[in-house]
Amino acid sequence: MEARKKWDLLSIASIPLTMTLANSMLIPVLPAMQKALRISSVQASLIITAYAAVAILFIPLAGYLSDRFSRKAVILPALLLVSVAGLGAGLAALWIDRAYYYILAARLFQGLGSAGCFPVVLPLVGDLFRREEDVSSGLGLVETANTFGKVVSPILGATLAIWSWYIPFFAIPVFSMLSFVLVLFLVKSPSKDKDAPPASLRNFLKSLFAILRLKGKWLYGIFAIGCISMFIVFGSLFYLSETLENLGTKPIIKGLILAIPLAGLCLVSYLSGKWIGQNKRIMKWTSLLGLVLSSASLFALALMDREQTWWIVLLLAVASAGIGAALPSLDALITEGIDKKQRGTVTSLYSSMRFIGVAAGPPVSALLMRNSMSSLFLVIAIASLGAALINAFAIRPGQKKD
Repeated sequence: MEARKKWDLLSIASIPLTMTLANSMLIPVLPAMQKALRISSVQASLIITAYAAVAILFIPLAGYLSDRFSRKAVILPALLLVSVAGLGAGLAALWIDRAYYYILAARLFQGLGSAGCFPVVLPLVGDLFRREEDVSSGLGLVETANTFGKVVSPILGATLAIWSWYIPFFAIPVFSMLSFVLVLFLVKSPSKDKDAPPASLRNFLKSLFAILRLKGKWLYGIFAIGCISMFIVFGSLFYLSETLENLGTKPIIKGLILAIPLAGLCLVSYLSGKWIGQNKRIMKWTSLLGLVLSSASLFALALMDREQTWWIVLLLAVASAGIGAALPSLDALITEGIDKKQRGTVTSLYSSMRFIGVAAGPPVSALLMRNSMSSLFLVIAIASLGAALINAFAIRPGQKKD
């Protein structure tokens, strides 16, 4: 990897870390919010869902704008919006009685900001490096930062909530502004082709639809797998958080336990990013084996006796590790398989699908948990198996190129 670009890459990696903290940090606090705001578990889950749901709608627009203008021109205002919205949510909780709907509105604006952040990171990494091996390594670091944020967030959220349940909202602007400064001063935007005028929206959409017609089979497969992976991660985290709350687990211990499955995801994601290199066959088989491992663990949870909490946590850690093996490969396949001019929009569509999984996971889990825990794990196990089958039949790369 080019040494002079390591600071660029580390600064870029702070963005997915920040966006993950902005959402996952609230998961261990949801039961406390539920009590303080006098809302149901489904309403509490919407605090996570609102953030992701609005991002789904605006991520493709952010991708197009980043292709038309520049990546930094989209990322920097988006980070500011995330900061302001996080501050607004905290102030609403502090000053307003029955602040639930004000917090929900702030989370919608925060999701709008997030739409211009993480989805633009993937094509920016692709722009920075010329060698595919460097791109894969860079994407592995970015995915690791994303998953590391998931590991740290429940511990940090639970720790901050010791003071009050709304303190995590005030932490979001701090992290967002730190990322803003790093990106502003340390990330050098790759030079654009001055001879090529920006494509009109009409021509851009025509070229996008042409890509989807030509490469749609494997692209749609990766979109679906990304969605299912995030659905499993956030659905299982919501279940584990509710279970630990019902057992009366202390906040710090709860945060540490929630971090265990995510630590498995983070570690394997990092190792996978190093392992895959630029070999697309290895990317396919690494992601396939990871998804099969995830499916097996989740089916075991659906069928076994779940009296022992440690056994639940262990199997969820194995399932998360399987997803961690898949994510860097999916990122690399989609980033390296698309031309630079359309990369921002195509990767943003992929990010939209991932956000659909994030949005769906908590409320679907809350609804399924009303029926039985077995039905919850059976649904996510079948979803994971479906992702493995999609990988097996839809993604068929060549040795180096598609």
